[in-house]
Amino acid sequence: MASLLLPPLSLYVHIPWCVQKCPYCDFNSHGLKGEIPEQDYIEHLLADLQADIMRFKDSLQNRPLHSIFIGGGTPSLFSAESIAQLLSAIQQLIPFQQDIEVTLEANPGTVEAERFHGYVNAGITRISMGIQSFSNEKLVALGRIHNVAEAKSAVEIAKISGLKSFNVDLMHGLPNQTLEQALDDLRQAIELSPPHLSWYQLTIEPNTMFASRPPKLPDDDELWDIFEQGHQLLTAAGYQQYETSAYAKPGFQCQHNLNYWRFGDYLAIGCGAHGKMSFQNGEIIRYSKTRHPKGYLRGEYLYEERQVADVDRPFEFFMNRFRLLEIVPKSEFRAYTGLSESTIAQQINWAVEQNYIIETETTWQITEHGKLFLNELLEAFLVDE
Repeated sequence: MASLLLPPLSLYVHIPWCVQKCPYCDFNSHGLKGEIPEQDYIEHLLADLQADIMRFKDSLQNRPLHSIFIGGGTPSLFSAESIAQLLSAIQQLIPFQQDIEVTLEANPGTVEAERFHGYVNAGITRISMGIQSFSNEKLVALGRIHNVAEAKSAVEIAKISGLKSFNVDLMHGLPNQTLEQALDDLRQAIELSPPHLSWYQLTIEPNTMFASRPPKLPDDDELWDIFEQGHQLLTAAGYQQYETSAYAKPGFQCQHNLNYWRFGDYLAIGCGAHGKMSFQNGEIIRYSKTRHPKGYLRGEYLYEERQVADVDRPFEFFMNRFRLLEIVPKSEFRAYTGLSESTIAQQINWAVEQNYIIETETTWQITEHGKLFLNELLEAFLVDE
């Protein structure tokens, strides 16, 4: 097994509670029934992290944390004091890089927005707001509990809160959404000038309320028009697309997501969190944590762990890298998978012939054409069991 270069290290923290479950959501989230066991959960998160540090000590080797992402659920249901306590304790366990990015997902409701200043004082540098639409009618259809006025107010609060950056999450292809409605959502988002915009298509996921009672969504032609014209609006407004559904003003890409898509390492704590760790001896491990808060709060943290086999590494590497539109250094494939380029020469040659990627002596890059056929491109690296 070839030795690996250890990539940057991030940390994902999952807080599973929401006020109510949205009908499209397939994330590991749980509607509130009574009070959140805030203090108890933080103690378990830290015990979970300590257990990971012991398991992965050969991989950690004093690597500082490059980024932290606190996702959910709705992490902004936790108080600023609790977030401060959590971050301070994490820093005592693992050193932080000097310019660490620390993101917190938040609902743009009144209560959460009022806490933004407190989160900045707690060490949060970036907030990601799940706005999804600037139409009250569409927000109701999506099961969101905020309205348009609250969303716009939350963005204005984010601008003056001292955050280094913030993100607006917006969806398109919503139930009964017309092209003009989708573009109007986007225009209203652009007008607020967030540094980062995640703009992604609603898809019906299994085991969601929308899967059992599917709404009428725009057809493929309408979806293409929405994407094409929306992409033009965003580009004209100075946003650069750097990932399939992520746009940012220059210098404001999400560093945590970049590390994830570049096949970096990330520790993962909290209900249902997924992690990936590399070892210099050539091993790569993926693992996940217990999904349900009941089991997790009993101290049952680790759910499963598996070695990433050599044959699966090309698919896993490119599944991540080709979502990004940037140039891929061939040296990173060798360094982070431990494999020679010769193992994928056949697939690469095919992808070049199809005009899915451009190859130079030292790099690969997905083409505009390749972006449209991403699934077919990635399937080429799948190994039949």
